[in-house]
Amino acid sequence: MSGLPATRFDFEGPVPSADELGRVHLIAIGGAGVSGVARLLLARGLAVSGSDAKDSPLLDALRAEGATVHVGHDPVYLDGVDTVVVSSAIREDNVELAHARALGLPVLHRSQALAAATQGQRVAAVAGANGKTTTTSMLTVALQGCGVDPSFAIGGELAKAATNAHGGSGPDFVVEADESDGSFLVYHPTVAVVTNVQPDHLDHYGTFEQVKAAYLAFARSIRPGGLLVACADDAGSRELAERARADGLRVLTYGEAEDADVRVSDIRSAGFAVIATLHEQGEPDRTLTVAIPGTHNALNATAAFLAATRGLGYAAADVLAGLADYSGTRRRFELKGVADGVTVVDDYAHNAGKVRAVVSTARALVDDPHRLIVIFQPHLYSRTADFARELGEGLAPADEVLVMDIYAAREDPIPGVTGELVAQAVADAPGFSAHVQYVPTAAEAAEQTVALARPGDLVLTVGAGDVTGLGPQLLALLGQREQGQEQGAEHGQERQRP
Repeated sequence: MSGLPATRFDFEGPVPSADELGRVHLIAIGGAGVSGVARLLLARGLAVSGSDAKDSPLLDALRAEGATVHVGHDPVYLDGVDTVVVSSAIREDNVELAHARALGLPVLHRSQALAAATQGQRVAAVAGANGKTTTTSMLTVALQGCGVDPSFAIGGELAKAATNAHGGSGPDFVVEADESDGSFLVYHPTVAVVTNVQPDHLDHYGTFEQVKAAYLAFARSIRPGGLLVACADDAGSRELAERARADGLRVLTYGEAEDADVRVSDIRSAGFAVIATLHEQGEPDRTLTVAIPGTHNALNATAAFLAATRGLGYAAADVLAGLADYSGTRRRFELKGVADGVTVVDDYAHNAGKVRAVVSTARALVDDPHRLIVIFQPHLYSRTADFARELGEGLAPADEVLVMDIYAAREDPIPGVTGELVAQAVADAPGFSAHVQYVPTAAEAAEQTVALARPGDLVLTVGAGDVTGLGPQLLALLGQREQGQEQGAEHGQERQRP
């Protein structure tokens, strides 16, 4: 055993096969991760039911795919069920989970159910504080570019496939491996990618040392003869690579660092795309192109390239062609639209590293006199309390910052911890002069943003909560503003006519 923090689940123990699960009921089936598990179990021919607090288009999609889905939670939904699946966010006092415990039903974490669905395939697992959803998506598309049909489970919706999970016919299964609760230890991959190791999820781990210990346990869970791909530019993943090599594991590093096994150079933007050159000893230099902006995305694509070529054995040219065809993931620098000359982009960034990367990427796309306006919704009280200063510093390169109140997710409030802590951190950030406002509600954020935005500006909505709903709302309001201006101009012309 690894000695990591205790959880309700044994992530290092054996996982049942999918055939042993019987009829499966998933609590909070509409969640990003749980819905993907439901789709994969359906693809394996299992009877699947689930419940969620409120209806949604995703629940409609799951019904269309064959799941029996209920709105609300009720113990009666467990009648005839053999196995119950939950995420870490489901508390023990949930009426369905409590009933499952009383009945003695097997209760699996969503990652354990996902691991059951991967059996019989080679697993490529992508982990890291930042970039894992994008890298998982890129690796999936890269394999598709090689003419195979990989299975995948991603924490966001792959734009090209319009889904977050798929049971494919190919030999490979690409998994976004969640480190937040230690559940990434269940997969025992053939190839593992670690984009970075940073002090996140301290509500679970307690200390950064425990976070690093979890990643080392993840690396040690790689199957014999497998590969660890780690970023040489991140101190945490570099340390992990060194410790894994000392353990005798096969490791390849990538990054802009001079000593990276695959060095990335000449990173340059081409509109909303990024291009880079890859240098690998004994190989010709290669050009990497991926159709989303940012240095961090060039690095993510390099990680996907190594996992596909050195980890799974696919041809470099085919992998590069697949990456060039990558069209993004929902909520990862997703262009929502343009109205009244204002561009609106949405991103899921919610920890300090992600926020810093996405704001830096957007900053590079905006030229004077146009401005970058960022609406940020902090995620979790504990993360805000621990990292308000770092979040503020990540937001500070913007011209205008509007900070909403905290999206609680699974947590109860902490006295004195609000979004205002982040707003103050923006104001205090050294070397920047961003104008910042604390606007607790979405309605206030929308109103203030429309008042601020001018043609040519870029508005970026950022956070893991319901801030994503602001994009369509802002476009509608900006469209109304534009229409009003056009009508005003027409009326002015009429008044000037003789």
